[in-house]
Amino acid sequence: MDIELRGITKRFGPVTANEDVNLSIRSGEVLGLLGENGAGKSTLMNVLCGLYSPTDGEILIDGVPATFDGPGDAIRAGIGMVHQHFMLVPVFTVTENVVLGVERTGRFDHLDLATARAQVHAINDQYGLHVDPDALVENLPVGVQQRVEIIKVLFRSADVLILDEPTAVLTPQEVDDFFQIIKALRDAGKALVFITHKLNEILEIADRISVIRNGRIVGEGLPKDLTRPQLAEMMVGRPVSFDVVKKPFAPGGTLLETRDLTVLRDTDEIAIDHLNLTVRSGEIVGIAGVQGNGQSALIEVLTGLRRATEGQVMFDGQDITRTSVRERHRLGIAHIPEDRQTVGLIKNFTVAENMVLDTYYDARFSRGPRVDWAQVNKVSAGFVRDFDIRTPSVFQAAGHLSGGNQQKLVVARELSRETKLLIAGQPTRGLDVGSIEYIHKRLIAARDEGDGVLIVSSELDEIMALSDRILVMFKGRIVAEYDANAGPVDKSAIGLAMAGAAA
Repeated sequence: MDIELRGITKRFGPVTANEDVNLSIRSGEVLGLLGENGAGKSTLMNVLCGLYSPTDGEILIDGVPATFDGPGDAIRAGIGMVHQHFMLVPVFTVTENVVLGVERTGRFDHLDLATARAQVHAINDQYGLHVDPDALVENLPVGVQQRVEIIKVLFRSADVLILDEPTAVLTPQEVDDFFQIIKALRDAGKALVFITHKLNEILEIADRISVIRNGRIVGEGLPKDLTRPQLAEMMVGRPVSFDVVKKPFAPGGTLLETRDLTVLRDTDEIAIDHLNLTVRSGEIVGIAGVQGNGQSALIEVLTGLRRATEGQVMFDGQDITRTSVRERHRLGIAHIPEDRQTVGLIKNFTVAENMVLDTYYDARFSRGPRVDWAQVNKVSAGFVRDFDIRTPSVFQAAGHLSGGNQQKLVVARELSRETKLLIAGQPTRGLDVGSIEYIHKRLIAARDEGDGVLIVSSELDEIMALSDRILVMFKGRIVAEYDANAGPVDKSAIGLAMAGAAA
């Protein structure tokens, strides 16, 4: 099945998200779609999936105009989307998740899971997905859960698959396996749209590449004719540096230390198991690992959001194991949270209000029991300028900013005060190359100014580029450590450790 988007324009009031977009999606081909945060990729794909109706333009399927009144129409037309954040019920089996919403019944209206299970087996065999239909989703690794999402789409007879940031949470080995699945789908005649900000991956897997900027297609070509710098410049409209430049490594004394740290999840399962680590001033320590191996709990206990069950957290020679979040903040610990929208920001608050969420009570903003909003707005305007936050004004709601600018807002808030330690969780998740470049420069600047920096990221390339030392977490333990300043680190070895080979 071939699809053509012809002259697609989508407006939301005075805002134009897509303007006169022409895009072709062909069967038996992988189309790579690149673009900055807020460039219009998601809006365009939501038009194709029936979530939005175009303001102007049309969609043609095999040359015939098609109109979608909702996502159901798009699904029935053979268009499916695998979202970046999985939409699975953890306590259901694979088969139960696959049939959810399209349940088929047999005699006496009983759910016909046997037929569905056989269909899952058939899809498995045809595309080499290797998923147990009877396995509980909560027991499956992240990479296998993603395959379940693909099975869901194929179960609904999709001929066009839209893959949104599909490798964001995969290990290098899982990425290799995933690319084999994509190739099998392509060779079977499926049309695929691969949305990602990882230039190396799109150059490897795409048959054609289209770049969208400010709602328009600004460049197209074949991977063999394009380079990473060319693609990056098309995306952001200026040259982008991929080199991480740091001052010579000269760490100071130990700033952060955990001693036999043990932390429980909300389910009383062990999230961190007698973990010992150190971070020195003037050093970036990167923690690699597949999500779900205790990294989130580690960030929470270091920042005071979760209590330790056993062990100690030491900061600058002081035991802070039972210290409050505010007191850790006052001691000089900055925190860039993993989820900027849920934990890092209040989306309905303005940029200025979000900028002082954790400093509104400081003397520079507080006049007794009242906040000096004139001063808040003035200082926030300076931060917006210094940290290159793209917003009409400091009175704009933070939820209306693009993902990259939301992240810059959080970084500005945390680094615009005196700090000693920066803890950053997934600092560039879902960001485009321009925003990644900016965030990396800020993290390195903090390190070069003498701060200790602890980064938790599922992006292995990011960990390898930024870190002075690399630690690998698996099932709540540090299972491997690498000195990145002693020479090149073997990416495959890190990937194997992330999968538990070193445990």
